[in-house]
This record gives sequence, structure tokens and C-alpha cells, in this order.
Amino acid sequence: MSPHPQRRMRADARREQIIDEALKTFADNGYRNASIAEIAERCGLSQPGLLHYFPTKAALLAAVLEYRDRLDYDRLNFGQQLRGKEALIRLAQLVEHNTHVPGLVRLFTVVTGEAVTTDHPAHDWARNRYRIMQSYLRNGLDAGIADGTIRAGIDTAAVAAQIFAMMDGLQLQWLLDPERVDMAALFRAYIDDLLADIS
Repeated sequence: MSPHPQRRMRADARREQIIDEALKTFADNGYRNASIAEIAERCGLSQPGLLHYFPTKAALLAAVLEYRDRLDYDRLNFGQQLRGKEALIRLAQLVEHNTHVPGLVRLFTVVTGEAVTTDHPAHDWARNRYRIMQSYLRNGLDAGIADGTIRAGIDTAAVAAQIFAMMDGLQLQWLLDPERVDMAALFRAYIDDLLADIS
């Protein structure tokens, strides 16, 4: 027998609340320094109450990262393959949007930094995310070469890796000194220069 619709809606709302509070906690403290007890308290739950929804801290982190990725994938319009210039402009729009969601940017930066150790529960997520994002961009650039909007002979894999390195480096600098680092303007200028070079 399936749960009553109102009970299911309350459970979904509670899961969303837990993910939201966990996102803030992981962004503030990192995964290793965050505690289930603190997240539960922020949600007005006991630890066993929280663990009813997410049986481990790693499972909760996975849900938070999945939520964050879903937002990015929706913004990047992963449902369709962007071509050439379009793909690069969409990334610039994503960076502009990220200036309005510092908590999500901080979560990504903190967790990705921690995930360089192979025993971190987000290690595979971080590695695979880079592979997926770079592959998506590389395919877009390859499509631009095929239709003549991107110059032939470009190493699209290298360009994709460089673009994400620039994005992540600017994110880190912006988080450390947001008054002095205009992340969106710097990234847009980088993309404009890159387009002038490869178009």
C-alpha cells in the first residue's frame, strides 16, 4: 500500500529541508567537519529522525551533490547539445548566475577541494563531474568545428579542461575576496578572448 499523499508531501518537504540545511552546513564546514547532529538540530530533528531520511552522512552528501548538479544541468540545458559559440556563452551565463548563489558555489569549492583524497565520499562524484562537463563542452566545440563556426585544428579536450580550470580558479578567488574579484566579468572577458581566438 502506498503512503497517504499528504504524508508523502510532508516527507518530501522534510527531505528538501534536510538537503537545504546540509548544503549550508557542508558549504560552511566542509564534509569532514560537518556533523549529522548539527544538521539534525538545524532541521529541528533528532539524529535518528534525520537518519530515517538519509541513513548515513555520505548518503546525505550524495543527495546534496545530486541536487546541486541538477540545478547546474538545468541551467546549462543538458537536454540538448549546444554548439560552438552557444556552449561557451551558456557557461558565461552560468558563471553570472553563480554570483547570486554563493552558498552553492562555496559547497562546490569546499567539497571538490576535500574530494582530492581518494577516500572522500565525493571523490568519484568530483572526478566524474569534470569528465561529464568537459565531454559536454568538448562535443559542443567539435560541433562548432563541424559547422565551421570554430576554427579547425583546435584541441577541444584541452580547451574544455582550460575553461573549467578558469571557472574554478575564479570561483575560489571570488569566494575569498568578492569585493575585489568580479568573477562574472572576468570570465566573460576570458570567453570573449577565447572566441576571438578560436572562431
